[in-house]
Amino acid sequence: MSLPDDPCELLFSYGTLQLERVQLESFGRLLDGEDDAMPGYRRTMVEITDPDVLRKSGERFHPIVAPSGELADEVAGKVFRVTAEELAAADRYEVSDYKRVAVRLKSGKEAWVYIRA
Repeated sequence: MSLPDDPCELLFSYGTLQLERVQLESFGRLLDGEDDAMPGYRRTMVEITDPDVLRKSGERFHPIVAPSGELADEVAGKVFRVTAEELAAADRYEVSDYKRVAVRLKSGKEAWVYIRA
C-alpha cells in the first residue's frame, strides 16, 4: 500500500512496536508517530514464546486486536511512516499469532496493522 508521491508506508501500532527498544532493535532508529485509533476492533493479550521477540520487547504478554463488529469499539495507538524495508522488518518481528492487514483509521488514513491471525 504505497501512498501517492510518498515512498513510505503507514504502519499503525497499538502495542510493542511503540517501544523504543523494539524500534531500535527492529528498525535501527526511533520512529516518529502520531496518535490515531482503529475503529471496530477490541484489544486482548496473547502470550509470546518466541525468544527473539521476548528479548526485544522484554514482555511475555503482548496486546493483540481482532474485529469486534462494533464501530463504537476502538483501539488507540500511533501511526508511523516506515520504509518498505522497515515494514519487512516489522513482519519478521511479529509472530504467527499476527497477520498484517490494511485498515482505515479514525483519522481517515489507511495503514497496515497486525491483527489476530
